[in-house]
Amino acid sequence: MTSTVTPHATTDRNTQSAEGTDDIAQTRTWRQSLATYLEPPSLRMLALGFAAGLPLLLVLGTFSFWLREAGINRSTIGFLSWVGLAYGFKWCWAPLVDRLPIPGLTRALGRRRSWLLLSQVMIVCGLVGMALNDPKVALMPSVWFAILTAFGSATQDIALDAYRIESGDADHQAALAAAYQTGYRIAMIWAGAGVLWIAARAEVANPTNYDAGGWRVAYLVMAASMVVGFITVLFSREPVQRALVPAKNLAEWLQTALIEPFADFFRRFGWNALLVLALIATYRVSDIVMGIMANPFYVDMGYSKDEVAAVSKVYGLAMTLIGAALGGVLAIKFGMMRTLMLGAVLSAASNLLFSWLATVGHDLTWLTVVISIDNLSAGIASSTFIAYMSSLTNISYSATQYALLSSIMLLFPKWLAGFSGVAVDAVGYHTFFIGTALIGLPVLVLIWIASRRLQHRQLSSKT
Repeated sequence: MTSTVTPHATTDRNTQSAEGTDDIAQTRTWRQSLATYLEPPSLRMLALGFAAGLPLLLVLGTFSFWLREAGINRSTIGFLSWVGLAYGFKWCWAPLVDRLPIPGLTRALGRRRSWLLLSQVMIVCGLVGMALNDPKVALMPSVWFAILTAFGSATQDIALDAYRIESGDADHQAALAAAYQTGYRIAMIWAGAGVLWIAARAEVANPTNYDAGGWRVAYLVMAASMVVGFITVLFSREPVQRALVPAKNLAEWLQTALIEPFADFFRRFGWNALLVLALIATYRVSDIVMGIMANPFYVDMGYSKDEVAAVSKVYGLAMTLIGAALGGVLAIKFGMMRTLMLGAVLSAASNLLFSWLATVGHDLTWLTVVISIDNLSAGIASSTFIAYMSSLTNISYSATQYALLSSIMLLFPKWLAGFSGVAVDAVGYHTFFIGTALIGLPVLVLIWIASRRLQHRQLSSKT
């Protein structure tokens, strides 16, 4: 669904999404809520979500498995997770993606699709470079290609978030976010379990149990998998957008492209903007900090690539898809803030299961149970949180504002996660996982306060 929205109508859209969604949600039937997943915009988001989710683990989670198997120490792996800060600083070039045309390409495809295609080309180049280099022999080339992949992925996220927000009204954002998350999570399973399975099949047995050739084949297959994004972009429609008035000079361009999107956010939310930003900055901290050490944990516990791949692909995938879809439906049916609270509780609690698993040792059955519960929790939390951030944006500045919000979501957790390897070396996996659960407790307080403020604004708007 596409629509042309004037700036005045945009303000009304955001007011409805921020203040009225919980009321409207109660009037929908379960059948009406589920039917939104079969609409064309949701199906496009499913495919584009796959293209967005594919690079993330390849420069972070799966890459850390490769690095640990290659003998790189945990502290170095933790610090290398700062490659992911590219996602945290994408707001710096979001105004360019939001407004700057790409010569030739934008005329042919439109503003959103041209940036999507360019970013996907960068991702493929980065993945091919990572595939052709062995980090055990030369670590830095792998790091630089990982940075290129992360930069292309972050740029794709900017354009894709704007494309998603502009592809449906506020009432459909939760379903679009859930479809996006479903595709995203399928890609993460492919980039996690799929890479491990392919690398295990392609490697040559050797006494050190490490073969860069297997990883080379796996990463080349991942680069080829980006064809899903290429095809979807080429055969999708460009969403209807407001016409951009050319800037008269550099100062005017900076005002409209960089300053105004941020000023608009604070004008609309006032002092509540600080509360919203604090919630966004901390909501995913438990998951992100713990996630950096998940694959090194599997290696150190003696799990093989096949075992981790099988568990993630069979049980983890099913629970992730259920969680993502359930999060979207729960947000539509019961309201966003209630579902946000549920997602935050589950995300923190699931980390305690990893702490217990660290005391059990190598046990494939319990690994399956823990990963399944963790993925269910992550699916619920992620799809709802994306819908929440989408509801906060003004469609006139959708790419820039959403990039700002999603960057804030990552900056603090990614920075803190850089020290995860040092923490594991100091206190061990058991205590580390407990700590990642405890740092999620302040999030619950912030959601409670934000929910109370939202209820107050709803009551005030009715009087």
